This record gives sequence, structure tokens and C-alpha cells, in this order.
Amino acid sequence: MKKRLLAVLLAGAMVLSITACGSSKDSSKSTTEAAKKEETTTITLAAAASLEKCYTEKLIPMFEKGNKGIKVEGSYDSSGKLQSQIENGMAADVFMSAATQQMNNLVKEKYISKGDVVELLENKVVLIVPKKWNAKVSSFQDITKADTIALGDPKSVPAGAYAQEIFTNLKNWNDVKKKASFGTNVTEVLNWVAKGSAECGIVYATDAASSKDVKVLTEAPADSLKTPVIYPVAALKKSKNKDAADKFVKFLQSEKALKVFKSYGFTINK
Repeated sequence: MKKRLLAVLLAGAMVLSITACGSSKDSSKSTTEAAKKEETTTITLAAAASLEKCYTEKLIPMFEKGNKGIKVEGSYDSSGKLQSQIENGMAADVFMSAATQQMNNLVKEKYISKGDVVELLENKVVLIVPKKWNAKVSSFQDITKADTIALGDPKSVPAGAYAQEIFTNLKNWNDVKKKASFGTNVTEVLNWVAKGSAECGIVYATDAASSKDVKVLTEAPADSLKTPVIYPVAALKKSKNKDAADKFVKFLQSEKALKVFKSYGFTINK
């Protein structure tokens, strides 16, 4: 009797063991499948500082909502600085500059394929002053009436390079640079003027529109700027997430994305 009872108990234990093992495998399989579903691809966007607001406030949330498996992290600075960072190993997936020069440089250096470049947007260069001040200046031609002028550094900031071209063509660059403070990006220039640290400054129209503390006096004279203010975008060749990067660049060309760019003051380059 005891032997029979022992046999029954052993059989029961084996059944429980097998059931538990099967349950554990099913649970493990379920957890693995759930993890796969939750996997997210993160791409890094290296974009000109003048694009930060439209990306963080509208475009990135819009894209991520429609592409649940992709997350976009932005790095915003002067186009020249971002170019240098990419050349020095920054793991960027998408690059969008505020001028064609930086993009062309990366194409020449084989970081980006020429055929992948989309010249997406256009901007305007404007003269701004603090909103609550009585400005001494009224135009690009008489800007040296101001004691302090805020400009982007022409060596790395496209807005600064455009400003240098404008004043060179107006033949007053030598006088302007004597009174200039050079910012590391166009957002810094905007903030200097907004806070009254500079009496006037040169930024993009879209930057000026983003601040309630500055006012636009005028756009750059048409004949003073031969180089159009074009914003090109492209995925990088060595992106570890090329499919996701290409999908993001394609999204930026969609009607709903272009509508957002327009709402921030950009013109669509056709």
C-alpha cells in the first residue's frame, strides 16, 4: 500500500514539474515577444539652431505619433559646428543645415550621398532690435549707428556668413565688424538682442518671429545677398538606422510637415 501511495505521489510531482516547466517556457516566450514589440529605434537629428522650435514643438512629436517604433533625438547648434561634430564621429542619422555649404562639404567628404540631399526650405535674413527700445538704426546700410551689433560667427554660423556677405556687398563690413559681438549660433544672437545686450542683430526671419522681445526693422536688400538661404536635409550614409532615417526625411517632405514649417515662417523651396 505504501509503495502504491509513493508511486502516485511521484507521478503527481512529475506532472506538476512538467506543467510548471511548460508554463515557464510560455511565460518566457510571452515576455520575449512583448519585449520585441516594445523595441524602439532611436535616430539622432543634427539640425541648425533655427529649426529647434519647429522640431521640438511640432514635427518630432507628429512623426513619433505616426511611427511608434521610432524615436527622434535632436541636437541643435550652428550648422558649421554640427558639420565638425559629424566629421569627428558624432553618430548622427539625419543632418539639416541652414546653408548649402555645410551639406556640400559633407557630400564631398563622403558622409552623405549627393542624391539623398533635399533642398527643402528657404529663409530670409532680417535686421532686429529690442522691442522696447528706440532704435538708432533703420536699415542694413546705417547699422553702424548702433554701438553694439550681434552677429553669428561667419566661420561656423550660416546666418553670420550671410551677414558678412550682405555687409561686404554694401561696402560697410569693415565698420560693422568693429562693433560686432559674434555668437556661436543664431539663437544666441537672438537672445542677446531680446535681452538688450546688443542694440541690434542679424538673424533669420523665423528666429525673429519666435521671440516677443524683438522687432524686425527690415529684410536684407535684395541685391546684397546673392546666396539664397536654403536649408538642405539628408540621411547620413553610415547611419546605423538608415531605414528609419530615410523614413524621417521622407516625412519632412510630406504636406503635413511642410505645413508646419510654413507656420514657423519658412518658405518651401520649389
